[in-house]
Amino acid sequence: MSNIYFSFRLSVTLSFFLVATALSARAPYRLAPSDNTFLEDLSRRSFRYFQEQTDPATGLVLDRARTDASIHDEAHRNTASIAATGFGLTAWCIAAERGWVTKKEAQTRVRKTLEFFAERVHHEHGWFWHWMDWRTGERVWQSEISSIDTALLLGGVLTAKQYFRRDKDIVRFATKIYERIDFPWMQNGHPTLVSMGWRPETGFLKNYWDHYCEHAIIYVLGIGSPTHPLPAESWYAWRRDEVKYGQHSYIGWRDPLFVHQYSHAWIDFRGRRENRKPFTDWFENSVVATRAHKAFCLGLAKEFPGYTENIWGITASDSANGYVAWGGPPRHASIDGSVVPCAAGGSLMFAPDITVPALREMKAKFGDKIYGRYGFVDAFNPNNGWVNPDVIGIDVGITLLSAENLRSGNVWRWFMRNREIPRALQLVGLVLTKS
Repeated sequence: MSNIYFSFRLSVTLSFFLVATALSARAPYRLAPSDNTFLEDLSRRSFRYFQEQTDPATGLVLDRARTDASIHDEAHRNTASIAATGFGLTAWCIAAERGWVTKKEAQTRVRKTLEFFAERVHHEHGWFWHWMDWRTGERVWQSEISSIDTALLLGGVLTAKQYFRRDKDIVRFATKIYERIDFPWMQNGHPTLVSMGWRPETGFLKNYWDHYCEHAIIYVLGIGSPTHPLPAESWYAWRRDEVKYGQHSYIGWRDPLFVHQYSHAWIDFRGRRENRKPFTDWFENSVVATRAHKAFCLGLAKEFPGYTENIWGITASDSANGYVAWGGPPRHASIDGSVVPCAAGGSLMFAPDITVPALREMKAKFGDKIYGRYGFVDAFNPNNGWVNPDVIGIDVGITLLSAENLRSGNVWRWFMRNREIPRALQLVGLVLTKS
């Protein structure tokens, strides 16, 4: 058992318990008809990105595209993200369920994608390159074999396996992709933790997934693996640092808001609490992190008056000076007053009472300057008028999946049908506390 884990102070334990109890008692948020109309439009536009920016033969999804779908610069025009591809596989399931495309079309696209990953593309002990050429699957940018991006791809693979569970080929390909992954290999000799990745030129990356961030899906998939499992103790081997902002207290780190969102896009943590101190409810932890983030943005309003009650949100995105993994609290040094819509979008499933009004106000105030073919632009700055010309696949994806989980819970329902996932949660002691 990790000594770091048990070193939490009793006051931290009590604060989490009291916050979670108060939050669990609140009434569920009810979407108004106009909210549903807005989210339907946003979701359909978000899906359009995966419909148009995916190679139909490989299923690989481009990392980014222009907001008007025009050709991107040479450095990015052929570069796919396997994480975005995981969001894309899930997006096709959502689209089929909602009737945006026929189920046959979605099924065909999903089957081709899974066949490509199961039979044709390079893998290392089951793990995949972070960046690939979207036409061939070849390695791009000397990228690493990535543990987190493979796990996010698996989120889509296993969602599709259950949504199209009557398609024997889809089930066979998805099963092969998951069961082939050698999770202990990615530990690089560590007894519990998982490495961030591997390169053929230099070997394993020096960093491990050793503090709370977006990695929960890696450990759940690994602990639940029927072929190459991680030890259940891996779940408790990473640090749980306390973040405080005003009245808000939660487990986090110096990371953007997306770290509280990505694993939750697929894993249904609602109503589950660890059966070891400090008895963390990870869903409620993300609720608190979202509320703290809004308060943090409003705390910057004197410096950046563009931040208002319903114009807020900073998470990893483009900026006027390039890509930045920014967020807070605490404050990232590069914050310049930009707003990143997927910060609120990715937290729709956690705190709709503050995130739905935020997204609606952004659209109402700035209109087609920031809201177009694929929904919201990746980022904009209400203080100086800068608007990003791009959208990024993973940011569009987390918005779509979070909106769907808020509206129907479908992504959670489909993914949790994979028996390996509830089994992993049971093994680590994430027990249901609500009916």
